[in-house]
Amino acid sequence: MERASSKRGDEKAEEDGVVGGPSKNEVEEESIERVFESKEVPPWQSQLTLRAFVVSFVLGILFTFIVMKLNLTTGIIPSLNVSAGLLGFFFVKTWTKFLHRSGLLKQPFTRQENTVIQTCVVATSGIAFSGGFGSYLYGMSDVIAKQATEADNAANIKSPALGWMIGFLFIVSFLGLFSVVPLRKIMIVDFKLIYPSGTATAHLINSFHTPKGAKLAKKQVRSLGKFFSFSFLWGFFQWFFTGGDDCGFVNFPTFGAKAYENKFYFDFSATYVGVGMICPYIVNISLLVGGILSWGIMWPLIKDRKGHWYPADVSPSSLHGIQGYRVFIAIAMILGDGLYNFVKVLYITIFGLYHQMRGKRSADALPVDGRSALPNSLSYDDQCRTQLFLKDQIPTWLAIAGYVIIAVISAGTLPLIFHPLKWYYILVIYIFSPILAFCNAYGCGLTDWSLASTYGKLAIFVIGAWAGASSGGVLAGLAACGVMMNIVSTASDLMQDFKTGYMTLASPRSMFVSQVIGTAMGCVICPCVFWLFIKAFHDLGLPGSQYPAPYATVYRNMAILGVEGFSALPEHCLTLCYIFFAGAIFINAVRDLVGKKWAQYIPLPMAMAIPFYIGSYFAIDMCIGSLILFVWRKLNKAKADAFAPAVASGLICGDGIWTLPSSVLALVGVKPPICMKFLSQKTNVKVDDFLTGLKS
Repeated sequence: MERASSKRGDEKAEEDGVVGGPSKNEVEEESIERVFESKEVPPWQSQLTLRAFVVSFVLGILFTFIVMKLNLTTGIIPSLNVSAGLLGFFFVKTWTKFLHRSGLLKQPFTRQENTVIQTCVVATSGIAFSGGFGSYLYGMSDVIAKQATEADNAANIKSPALGWMIGFLFIVSFLGLFSVVPLRKIMIVDFKLIYPSGTATAHLINSFHTPKGAKLAKKQVRSLGKFFSFSFLWGFFQWFFTGGDDCGFVNFPTFGAKAYENKFYFDFSATYVGVGMICPYIVNISLLVGGILSWGIMWPLIKDRKGHWYPADVSPSSLHGIQGYRVFIAIAMILGDGLYNFVKVLYITIFGLYHQMRGKRSADALPVDGRSALPNSLSYDDQCRTQLFLKDQIPTWLAIAGYVIIAVISAGTLPLIFHPLKWYYILVIYIFSPILAFCNAYGCGLTDWSLASTYGKLAIFVIGAWAGASSGGVLAGLAACGVMMNIVSTASDLMQDFKTGYMTLASPRSMFVSQVIGTAMGCVICPCVFWLFIKAFHDLGLPGSQYPAPYATVYRNMAILGVEGFSALPEHCLTLCYIFFAGAIFINAVRDLVGKKWAQYIPLPMAMAIPFYIGSYFAIDMCIGSLILFVWRKLNKAKADAFAPAVASGLICGDGIWTLPSSVLALVGVKPPICMKFLSQKTNVKVDDFLTGLKS
């Protein structure tokens, strides 16, 4: 999940990644490694400390709650790398300071250990995204299946259960780690791919461990702590005084829509305000534009066609009614955006590989093993980093053997979990997935875009159509999506972490082990957190609920389209889908043609698509976050740039961790004691008249 400024695949919402890397003759203004020259780099075994994994476990639970909440509400997941690095630094620094005073400190806290923590935490919480709890996995459930009349038979349903979810994740989550390990030297050293998110995280960690950076980090952590406390207390306030989301704190009707049907309101969510401060301005504006276009213009107009375009007596949640337009137009935009970016990144990948391969045929190519001499043209920092990166090798035979063994186990066990997913479907996926994992990892290194969910959607349509509707094709397609998505997602995440480790002198072995341990933690923690959500919130996945799981419905309907075609769509819906599919491609093309200067004013189709289905309530909150950041930068840009990520992280983490006690309260049946609302003048008069009538 992370990575990039906001999680993409198709759900990643940030653009404007950096293409290419620094030239070979580029000279750094300041040598980071000369600052750390006097400090000895610990061996890879010493970088993997018990305290690092204890802290990673605690933070992994925290970030899993955050990612799970965002998964089940909006599907927009910002980068949590900064938060993981900050909190990891804070926890271990506090730990070591206490041990130092007690005389028990045996090992100082290093940037390598900080990198291990960040890698482990992000790997753990990343399973909450790639595990599909808000998309393909929950899309298999009977709750989501009942919202459509197609493919709702037992062969196409797999309700969540803790046992099979943990088993499924352990089977599919490690394969991607082994698929790209042999290519790490080519990606990081030979091609010098920049991996913008990994590079930014490395700069952050390096700065923490310099004297000046440590002072700033302490101030950032204090800011994070203050807003964490505020956000947590605000979550409690909303629960206690507003009766939870069923009561509805604020709901301002617009465009004459009835309050209960309207999705355009501000609910004072600290999480979404924090996410808005992290996401680029264009993402938040795109969400707002999409909300206005859909809930402000399109849906009221289509609603007026009730009885003409679709039956007047169907349920509002039926795909044969207005819900069909909402879901399938959003899907059309998502697929159009995904197709365009898939072709674009594939072109960049092939074009970049062609030039890289031609350039590396010369005699002065970079070394591929630890015994080769380093080129004199490398800077001091690159010489130090390359030498250490090539020192601790991960044997190629281990990667190949690990991939083959897990693939064999997976092909034998996955059909036992998902009966329509035959072993030969899995075999085909595993034959092609290393190539796709490489393409995703390479493209991510160039553009910072992970197209994991795009490859997952490809598997939905291919395997679903292969299996067929009568043979459980919907369930097979969703399961295949999970297999493919986990492989290509973890592959790009691991390469991002290798880049971070390269720049902090963390050993590739410690990075790989940390990723494996973090992934194993995530395979247990994430299903348990999801199970807690299911038990605590009985309306999980239902439209209009606190956690509607919008992408679960979207993914399931993609699978239905893949096996049954377009026969289920209401009148004129297919025409509108074609228009918005083509519109998404056209807008993306215009954004690329006009250049970065003007592209920042053109909305992102992917971000516009999200409110089409779930509403715009979160878009207003996120735009408030953008407004706060904009004003702050106008007043004091340096301070805003330094502390805005910490403030945003505090808001997100505090509100996210409040989900744990609120879930426990829901499980034990504790109801909020007060229901406070803001009502319009007209509605308030009706309420007063009703209450007066009761008294008389």
